[in-house]
Amino acid sequence: MTELLWGKEPPRSRGPKPAITLTEIAEAAIAIADAEGLDAVSMQRVAGDLPVTKMALYRYVPGKTELVAVMSDLAMGAPPAAPDKPWREALHAWALDLYEGFTRHPWLLQSTIGRRLLGPNELAWMERGLGALTDTGLTGGEQLDSILVITSHVRNIAQQSTTFPGHTQGLTEQDMQQSLAEIMTTEAARFPHLVAAMSTSAGSENQGLEFGLQRILDGLELLVKSRIAVPDRIETLSVERRR
Repeated sequence: MTELLWGKEPPRSRGPKPAITLTEIAEAAIAIADAEGLDAVSMQRVAGDLPVTKMALYRYVPGKTELVAVMSDLAMGAPPAAPDKPWREALHAWALDLYEGFTRHPWLLQSTIGRRLLGPNELAWMERGLGALTDTGLTGGEQLDSILVITSHVRNIAQQSTTFPGHTQGLTEQDMQQSLAEIMTTEAARFPHLVAAMSTSAGSENQGLEFGLQRILDGLELLVKSRIAVPDRIETLSVERRR
């Protein structure tokens, strides 16, 4: 698995030139998952879209588990280049880029959970996020936990706002708004708090992404400021003692 994810396949024995590459296999699998969902991906189905038989495909990748790992890392892609920004702005931009990646390939929300080996692209995303926190005074564990909390929030909003190919199609935002408008009209007495909240709310269904992200960043900012304040306090005490 590690060799496949990191492009360190053992050299092939002498013989005919391979008909396809691992990248081409993963790209074919990604196309299927994008169109029909992750459950539609199988060795048989992928082989049907390529100039190889199912049995020949096993010479390139041992099975679906390994195929999903390779296609997931390829679909994640390398994170976009990030200009130098203060840590909060940098982390905010990182989170929005991550959300865009999940909504571009919704099946990644299924394939990138649980204990598994990580590929170079996924680790590059973590590297970029951690890079924003390098000079904040947070410990390594706190930096990793910060990335985990933000990623969890992004994943949760993407999960709720995305319709997965291959599954029952969800309602559009317009459908949801119409349904809620009917409730506000006919069921106001039964749900007074909901009606009151809805009557003063505005924005898209994804406004929770930004709201939650800003609250997480607010909390991190308080923690970062407390770490920065400690050295300043120590320096002040040292100066006062020398007087």
